Amino acid sequence: MVIETMANIGLLYFLFLVGVEMDITVMRSVGRKAVASAMVGMILPFLVGVAFSYLLAKKTDTHINQGTYILFLGVALSVTAFPVLARILAELKLVNTELGKLALSAALINDVCAWILLALAIALAENNATSLASLWVLLSGAAFVAVCVFAVRPAVEWLIRKTPEGETFSEFYISLILAGVMVSGFITDAIGTHSVFGAFVFGLVIPNGPLSFTLVEKLEDFVSGLLLPLFFAISGLKTNLGLINGSYTWAILLLVIFLACIGKILGTLLIALLYQMPIREGAALGLLMNTKGLVEMVVLNVGKDQKVFDEESFAVMVVITVIMTAIVVPAISVIYRPSRSSIYYKRRTVEISKLDTEFRLLVCVHTPRNVPTMINLLEASNPSKNSPICAYVLHLVELSGRTSAMLIVHNTAKPDLPALNRTEAQSDHIIKAFENYEQHASFIAVQPLTAISPYSTMHEDICNLAADKRVSLIIVPFHKQQTVDGGMEATNMAYRAINQNVLANAPCSVGILVDRGLSGSNRLAGNQVSHNVAVLFFGGPDDREALCYGWRMVEHPGISLTIMRFIPGEQAEPSCPQQDSKNMDGPRVLLTVQTDRDIQKQLDEKLIQEFRMRCGSGDSVDYVEKVVKNGEDTVAAIRSMDDAHDLFVVGRGQGMISPLTAGLTDWSECPEMGAIGDLLASSDFAATASVLVVQQYIGQVYPGTETPNGDDYIDFSHCSISPAPNTIRAF
Repeated sequence: MVIETMANIGLLYFLFLVGVEMDITVMRSVGRKAVASAMVGMILPFLVGVAFSYLLAKKTDTHINQGTYILFLGVALSVTAFPVLARILAELKLVNTELGKLALSAALINDVCAWILLALAIALAENNATSLASLWVLLSGAAFVAVCVFAVRPAVEWLIRKTPEGETFSEFYISLILAGVMVSGFITDAIGTHSVFGAFVFGLVIPNGPLSFTLVEKLEDFVSGLLLPLFFAISGLKTNLGLINGSYTWAILLLVIFLACIGKILGTLLIALLYQMPIREGAALGLLMNTKGLVEMVVLNVGKDQKVFDEESFAVMVVITVIMTAIVVPAISVIYRPSRSSIYYKRRTVEISKLDTEFRLLVCVHTPRNVPTMINLLEASNPSKNSPICAYVLHLVELSGRTSAMLIVHNTAKPDLPALNRTEAQSDHIIKAFENYEQHASFIAVQPLTAISPYSTMHEDICNLAADKRVSLIIVPFHKQQTVDGGMEATNMAYRAINQNVLANAPCSVGILVDRGLSGSNRLAGNQVSHNVAVLFFGGPDDREALCYGWRMVEHPGISLTIMRFIPGEQAEPSCPQQDSKNMDGPRVLLTVQTDRDIQKQLDEKLIQEFRMRCGSGDSVDYVEKVVKNGEDTVAAIRSMDDAHDLFVVGRGQGMISPLTAGLTDWSECPEMGAIGDLLASSDFAATASVLVVQQYIGQVYPGTETPNGDDYIDFSHCSISPAPNTIRAF
């Protein structure tokens, strides 16, 4: 009894939060396709519920009206759970697809219809003796809704106006509203409907804005994390699986599952044919609409409390609900896989991207703190008439299981609406900042997007979006941020795992940005930006990518660029040990390493010469060569220039073994940053300079494409070469 009491209180406040977070105005913006999908997806399963009610009629109490029983069964089988569906879509990476948006819109409509039908079913169940009493309950419920809309809502709006903007709401006001939830539940219970209906309506009339955000922030963790699970526990305790016995009961159970699933699928297939959607997409939508969850459990528990369901039919319906939800994800994974374009695009790196074509970037942001430096970096990237920049700004949001986070998908289309929660408030802040920059800058287009997924799979969203948008560079924020005393502290170690996964799986080049403010500048006008940028060049693909990115900045009037090239001195130890030529495998390995080193040196020299020829005479460009012998000399040379620059652009140096960085990797705290990047990102180095660590994309190059030096590329990775010296020489 104690657990059940706590569970009911938790259910009451949870449905109040659902009402607070639900935006009814979204109903106006959904298309006809979503409305049709929701309606047809409810009608056919409802008819299955009607047939099922007659099959189990003999199991129910005789005093229950058959119409009431049909209504409860129909609602339980036809409704779709919006919160559960939203999480499934996020885990399947379908939230931002057309199918995902359609499914969420249809589920939202479905949910609203379900609450209306539930209120009707409860009214009929409470007063099945006479139709006059049921009519009285419905009229009383309508009067309660009217009082909430025309009396409670204006009173709450008065409380909001009385609180100055930016001030926190009085604890007295918050307590008054929370007490109002209990009073509303008591009133609706007294007039004949269930208490959850009163709490839900009371939540609906709370205006979206600062007050709703405060209520959600104070209640959601406690209610969703502690009280609501008790409701599901009580539902499990009430379910007696031992009563589901006999071939007849199991046959009915399986038949209902099959017919209910098929009903929604057939309904959505009809809509797919009507609106000329692919058949597979229509079937996938039907499967998604079979997702069950909290609403169904509320319907079943209320039905059991009102004696509509006996023990056996309640257990059967609970099993049906669980099984129908469990089959959704595996079935979707089999029949529907979003088609990703397999067309190869060449400009996967900054080096290959020409300076006279559009430059596409994917900028990832965790919090608003990442925004100013990202904006300054975009401006420093020199958007111009010949080479405009298209920046896709991706706000990374952890999938926490809350319904509210999913409403971002709907609300982003209407940025003028107030935020529903902290996550959406952050998204609005980020979007407005980049839109403001876009308005003040020239030749740059910003497209904000949101990725909602678990941190463990967030890199898939980033990489898939990069491939879909054909970007040349992904920029992700470093997992550490600068403290007041100049040190670096980790904000969230999950960010580091995301960065490592992006480096390993990205379809293009990747940059990790260590944010130290970039001069602390928030200036948005291009002619006001003034930065000293240094590119540290050691050689190799990553360093060439860093140099090419710095090259883009040269023509910006406010950028001063320094290229510091590090050259090994005479006493520098070779990076590759010599091998015994008598060993059969020795010459082949040695030849491969030496050839690769020679090719890399040729590419480095060619790029440096081309850069100096085109940009070396400019006043804003300074080219310096430093001869160093070992890692210690390299560190000393970098330390001599760290106070004079706002941004260091360095290559990650993947796969490159150089005497110039010997010993620097022994104490690396973040190996994914490379030897030099880790050094510059450490707490005791470059206290005022931001750092961009760049990794060039080195993946499969398709026949007919070109490498940066203009030669055709041939992939021999799957070929075997004879170790005979003559064969190698001939090759």
